[in-house]
Amino acid sequence: MKIFDAHCDVLSKLLENPELDFVHGSGLDVTLERMLASGIAVQNFAVYLPERYSGDFRYVLESIDLFHERILREPQMRFIRTKTDLRLSSAENRIGALLSLEGVDSLHGSLALLRILHRLGLTSVGITWNRANWAADGVLEPRKGGFTAAGLELIRECNRLGLIMDVSHLAEKGFWELIEASRKPVIASHSNASAISPRMRNLTDAQIRALIASDGVIGITFVPPFVSEEEPVAMDKILLHIEHICALGGKRHIGFGSDFDGIRQWLVGLEHAGKYDRLVNLLLSHYREEDVKSFVFGNWHRFYMEHLPDEIPATVQDAEDGITLGS
Repeated sequence: MKIFDAHCDVLSKLLENPELDFVHGSGLDVTLERMLASGIAVQNFAVYLPERYSGDFRYVLESIDLFHERILREPQMRFIRTKTDLRLSSAENRIGALLSLEGVDSLHGSLALLRILHRLGLTSVGITWNRANWAADGVLEPRKGGFTAAGLELIRECNRLGLIMDVSHLAEKGFWELIEASRKPVIASHSNASAISPRMRNLTDAQIRALIASDGVIGITFVPPFVSEEEPVAMDKILLHIEHICALGGKRHIGFGSDFDGIRQWLVGLEHAGKYDRLVNLLLSHYREEDVKSFVFGNWHRFYMEHLPDEIPATVQDAEDGITLGS
């Protein structure tokens, strides 16, 4: 069964340790070998800067270079920037690779830098990590604020460019401001239900209903404390979050966003991407096959097919084809 995972931090680990082997080496939760073994068909790779690099745009570019040099260079991988790319990744039986940004700190309020990343293939933007930045407050910011004036400009520009906006890590006030201000649906790439595990990163029922109403998707994450307060956390506790979101009317809005390689604890039985098929088998023992296919692939796939651009903007494609602009 095909799997679509909406968030991993492989690029962050490669940035800190370039010697790690993406193909089949140790030290990474997500490797090419493990994705092939478990049936991952689409993986979203986040550009997240560890705190010692945070705020330096150079390291965003280095992360994107790693994405191209260490991940996309593998013939089994296909870069996804458009609807056509997403269709072809399936037709060619290659793993689709999306590029996202987790936290806009390094843009320093520059929408020009945002546009540059869009031209480099960025498809989605997480506004914050846990702390505040120039655009908005993260979930751990004590003042629990919303968007700044510059942050509201960021929302407008993301809407104009067609960039998908991600509420994971965003403070609740900012969540509601984004829901109100955005002309397009938003996602939670890696968040769970706070009614099941009351962590600040998780979503309240009101937030879940708002994402459903906006036709967004919620990526259930595998971070153990966000799944359950007990220790250790068994994989089957994920079922409680699925049941809860379904009870709120969200069956068509459930996906997964593992946060592999961004975590230091793992669910028992789901310690790396090569074990994703165990989750599929667990789901099949509780839900109809049709629903399981939607949870693990179909809901995310439908969303991206609706919201990715039809084609690469002409100026970008011309540059890639070696055409001198303005000639």
